[in-house]
Amino acid sequence: MAGGAREVLTLQLGHFASFVGAHWWNQQDAALGEPTNAKLPPSELCPDVLYRTGRTLQGQETYTPRLILMDLKGPTPLTTATTPKPLIPTESSIRVWSDFLRVHLHPRSICVIQKYNHDGEAGLLEAFGQGLSVLKEPRYLEELDDRLHFYVEECDYLQGFQILCDLHDGFSGVGAKATELLQDEYSGRGIITWGLLPGPYSLQQEPQKNIYRLLNTAFGLVHLSAQSSLVCPLSLGGSLGLRPDPPVSFPHLHYDAALPFHCSAILATALDTVTVPYRLHSSPVSMVQLADMLTFSGKKVVTAGAAIPFPLVPSQSLPDALVQLGGTTPWTPLSACGDARRMHCFAQSVVLRGLDRACHTSQLTPGTPLPSLLHACTTGEEVLAQYFQQEQPTVRSSSHLLLTPCKVLPPYPCLFSSSLSQQGLIQDDPTTGAAVESIPVLGALCSSASLNRTLGDLAKELTKLDLRRWASFMDAGVEQGDLEELLQDLHSLAQCYQGGDSLMD
Repeated sequence: MAGGAREVLTLQLGHFASFVGAHWWNQQDAALGEPTNAKLPPSELCPDVLYRTGRTLQGQETYTPRLILMDLKGPTPLTTATTPKPLIPTESSIRVWSDFLRVHLHPRSICVIQKYNHDGEAGLLEAFGQGLSVLKEPRYLEELDDRLHFYVEECDYLQGFQILCDLHDGFSGVGAKATELLQDEYSGRGIITWGLLPGPYSLQQEPQKNIYRLLNTAFGLVHLSAQSSLVCPLSLGGSLGLRPDPPVSFPHLHYDAALPFHCSAILATALDTVTVPYRLHSSPVSMVQLADMLTFSGKKVVTAGAAIPFPLVPSQSLPDALVQLGGTTPWTPLSACGDARRMHCFAQSVVLRGLDRACHTSQLTPGTPLPSLLHACTTGEEVLAQYFQQEQPTVRSSSHLLLTPCKVLPPYPCLFSSSLSQQGLIQDDPTTGAAVESIPVLGALCSSASLNRTLGDLAKELTKLDLRRWASFMDAGVEQGDLEELLQDLHSLAQCYQGGDSLMD
């Protein structure tokens, strides 16, 4: 449908998923409030992809996220989250995602699973099998189905569903069942699933939680990839396995990796960028097209990376910044699959946003010898395409360049170094000026050969487990045959990424 919104319905499944979602929707809301500006064309991103219009009973027009959110009961009644709190909270006061959500939600958005608690010592949704069983209960299945129909039936051109789903706990099972339902009822629509893991893990001191995390992640990845168009794990942790690797680092961010409020903000910023292709106002790439480009030959799992912010000083051009990288991949890995930046990539989708048009191409005086082929390009789009062509000539690559930056207004946490300007550029002489309000971001989705090792290692760790010690996980609805099938499926997935496991030249 030319010029149509190509609507997307978002599902948030789990407590950490809704931390990420709260930051995500706050960033969308901040972008909605951006005044019309010649430098920032309002037509680049189409908010109608994510939002719906409606009316209250009093006839007042509303504009709310097209969202279904499932979480567990807790000390704060989540039903009150449909109305955001008027004040910006302090970091120490934040306990749940609704503490910092600034966006009004539709009354049908929130679905509370009453039989489990999201914290405490008992009644937790800990295991994949428990999550599967939730959507086998008529009460919750009918509630989800009713909300799906409510949102879907008002869409003119539904392109698909984006799912933010916790992988580390029983919500991996909820997600598996939900994607199965979507695949059955809405075949042909895109289903892009973001498997979220808080990190790094202090769980090495709690063996049961660590083992459960491993099992839930493995079951979740296999089942979600079977029913989704693509699946991408997102985490600031260093690995998916039992061994606790240190969290990833960013040159210009200072964050506390133990705080969900910080980790979710960074992941939401990456998500806001890598999802750009199917949210564009003009010439959008549909969810199905994006998935087809990245997931050929059974490669249904992809990795993500981002440069937050993209490193640029005010006097530089984009060709200058890319040449300065010296051939290194310009993003930090965000999928807990190790450092895949020098591993072979089969296909990738890259988005760079937030650079002023004047710096897209070379600013050298005419007649000056060109330092690289990038400096000969006449548009920023050509610069990006040329860069990836020369650095990764065998990779199927798609790139988008946007003027629109990523908004990081409060309650986004203060994570940025003092070397950044208000617009997120690297200052030559850092000052104690105004807080950072927006940043340029580079984000990428990659079908990476690193997944051969990552998925294979997951299977190896599972084979070493003595499940008799973890009978409670099996009691939750998973049988020995399910585990054996899981190992076979993990090996099959890993084999899809063979043939490119050597370092890139």
